[in-house]
Amino acid sequence: MYISEKEIEIRYAETDQMGVVYHANYVIWLEMGRTQLIKDLGFSVTELEDAGYVSPVMNVNISYKAALRYGKPAKIRTWVKTQDRLRTVYGYEILHEDGTVAATATTEHIVVKKDSFRPISMMKIDKAWYERYLEIAEEKPE
Repeated sequence: MYISEKEIEIRYAETDQMGVVYHANYVIWLEMGRTQLIKDLGFSVTELEDAGYVSPVMNVNISYKAALRYGKPAKIRTWVKTQDRLRTVYGYEILHEDGTVAATATTEHIVVKKDSFRPISMMKIDKAWYERYLEIAEEKPE
């Protein structure tokens, strides 16, 4: 299993009145981690979109464990949890600087044609990308 890491500095604008990171910001951080993973593996979301495809989020699940606060660094750890013909599930941990888990999450994605939103297998679009995801997935398909 391959895990990508992305360091972030928590900005004041990302916190609520209690000085705690507002929950919706975690979704943005998941996207940052996912983009970093794709980049680390040598692939490009931009090239996928330029070819006429997008990868919408079908499901998000976040479990909050320990509050993050303004001015502190955090780390987003991202990996491919599962990959099948149509779906990719990414796994995430967001960590405090001391390694304490602040949140865990998963997001589920499919690839669709940009003009019709019809699902298409990643294998048909970019076989190398699809095979790399199968190779590094935490859980192997049956």
